[in-house]
Order: sequence, then structure tokens, then C-alpha cells
Amino acid sequence: MSSKQLLRGVKTEGLRFRLVDAKEKVVGRLAAQIAVLLQGKDKPTFSPWKDTGDVVVVKNARHVEFTGRKWEQKVYRWHSGYPGGLKERPVRIQREKAPEEILRRAVYGMLPKNNLRKERARKLRIFPDEEHPFVGDPRLVPWEAPPRKLRVKEGLFEVPQGFEPLNADAYRKRYGHMLPDAAVEALRQEPSGEVVIPATATE
Repeated sequence: MSSKQLLRGVKTEGLRFRLVDAKEKVVGRLAAQIAVLLQGKDKPTFSPWKDTGDVVVVKNARHVEFTGRKWEQKVYRWHSGYPGGLKERPVRIQREKAPEEILRRAVYGMLPKNNLRKERARKLRIFPDEEHPFVGDPRLVPWEAPPRKLRVKEGLFEVPQGFEPLNADAYRKRYGHMLPDAAVEALRQEPSGEVVIPATATE
């Protein structure tokens, strides 16, 4: 199927085609970024009542990642409308049947719930592997994910020089989130022996 047939009925005049590589990307974080592109929020001409978002072409949707244990725990549920018609499908089975639906569901849930939702979702084209029919299209522009803004952990209080907790393991569990990384690493070393938290870790 050609790219024109895939976008039949979609107004693409003046829009860019953004190529997104989903390989080894976290589903939720990537879906939030794709939703921004579909709405056109990355453009200075953005208007919430206009559909000015770009067409987004996603490849390698089969190789997305989940955080935690979602591959074993996440389940999709829907209802047929008849009594006893509750259906469910684990995400690991969904990846085998239609892997592109995992990312599509996530993006659709992050779009605003208004009259433009379906029109914006129609401009999303997802392909499970590297191949896609938009190869060679002059409007296709590769999209790079913005770098993650990681919070730098800093100590919330200073530890006195030569401080030795009676129970290093309990002290780490209770106050570890408020200590600098160097102090937490010192508490993890030899819980049964002497542990001296360096005061220089808080500087």
C-alpha cells in the first residue's frame, strides 16, 4: 500500500512528515512526545482549536520498552457491549498479535478529548519494523527525541564529621532519599562493620 493510500482523506498541505524511531523507547514517554507533534504544540502557530499538527510516521514499534514489570502485569480490557462480554488481553500477547496497537493506544489516550481527537489520530501511522511505505518522500523529516531532564540528587542536610549510625541498613532506608549519593554508597558498604559517612559528600 502506497503512502497516498494510507493518508486518504487526510489534509497534508503544508504539513511535515515526522519520522520517529521507536526502538528501545519507553512507551509512555514516547507517546507523550508524539501527542505533542500531532497537536502541533511544537510550532509557533499552534492553536488549540485548529488541527495544524504534523503527520507522524513511527517505525520499529515492535521494539518499544516498558518500565518496571509492565510486560508481565499490564492488561488491556474492553467490552463487547453484551452481557458477559468483558475481554482482556495481556500486553505481551498484544505485542505478538499487533505490536503497533500498544503505542497507538498510548498516544490516543494522551490526545485531548475533543472533536479534533480522531482527526489528529488519523495522522499517526505506525509500523512494527524498519520498513515503511514513506521511504523516499521528500516531506519526511527525521525526528530526534529531546534529551531527558534528570533531577540531580542533592543532600537535604549535612552529616557531622565521622558520624557512625548504630544500624547502617535501617538508617539508609529511613534517610537515604535525603542523603547525597556518596553518603548512601558509604552506608551500603559492610553493614556489619564500621561505617563512617564522609562529611565531604555533602559539599
